[in-house]
Amino acid sequence: MNRSFWLLGGLKFILFGTLFVAVAGYLTMYLWNWLVPALFHGPTITFWQTLGLLLLSRILFGGWGRGGRGQAWAQRRRLWKQKMESRMAGLTPEEQEKFRQKMRASCGPAWMRRSPAEEPSTSPL
Repeated sequence: MNRSFWLLGGLKFILFGTLFVAVAGYLTMYLWNWLVPALFHGPTITFWQTLGLLLLSRILFGGWGRGGRGQAWAQRRRLWKQKMESRMAGLTPEEQEKFRQKMRASCGPAWMRRSPAEEPSTSPL
């Protein structure tokens, strides 16, 4: 490819990237300064503070992507589920039930844990 073509493409990318960041920053600043002081009696913010907030939210929440993080978590969850299903398939039904009871008793917050008296019976009537 022609060297000037790559240079022109790079300049266009930088120009449109800068334009996007500026528009997103001004839009966020406008919405913040319109809503937050009126609703919550909060401070107004400057353009640079807005860019800092956008960068912080990007770091903390991983937005602006094409679903990369969400898809990665979904893939990890699928792999974990497949791994657990294959392990459970190798257990006898009695071992599976014992494992389920142990997991119910120990996993999750304390207020969600069931005591052995609250466990639903799995035996037929």
